[in-house]
Amino acid sequence: MMIYMLAVAMTIMMLIATAFSMHQETQRTRVKQKTSTIRDFWPR
Repeated sequence: MMIYMLAVAMTIMMLIATAFSMHQETQRTRVKQKTSTIRDFWPR
């Protein structure tokens, strides 16, 4: 029974870590896109 509880806890932690990682990647992509858009309008 303890092994099942550990497996469930590990699965939940991996799902949380995946969601957090996807959120960070989305934020990084948004910042990258925003900076490239700003650079396109910046006078050279």
